Amino acid sequence: MKKKILIMDDEDMVGEIACQMLEFLGFDAFRVTNGAEAIQEYSKQKDAGKPYSAIIMDLTIPGGMGGGEAIGAILAIDPESKAFVSSGYANDPIMVHYQDYGFSGVIAKPFDIEAVREILKTLL
Repeated sequence: MKKKILIMDDEDMVGEIACQMLEFLGFDAFRVTNGAEAIQEYSKQKDAGKPYSAIIMDLTIPGGMGGGEAIGAILAIDPESKAFVSSGYANDPIMVHYQDYGFSGVIAKPFDIEAVREILKTLL
């Protein structure tokens, strides 16, 4: 059975490419567009006994809840969750000190398939 990865990104093209990359790498991928949807989906799948192996969360969602805000709720649902923060803003404090915020790693944008492969291989 393939491991499931939840993608949270508000940009359609970025989310679609991320899902395609993950499926190419042998994962099942599902996309939501904001933190509230991510929390709901993550919780729903965990309650159903089909938890996600990891979640890749966009740091900022204009007009919505980003990964920096949603990570606390994800960790409350599953303290062992593997959550990766994603952003094009490499100097953001959350990207630099991701562990301090509860993230397992960082995936910089634009996504690079080899970087995604490596981070998921080491942490899953």
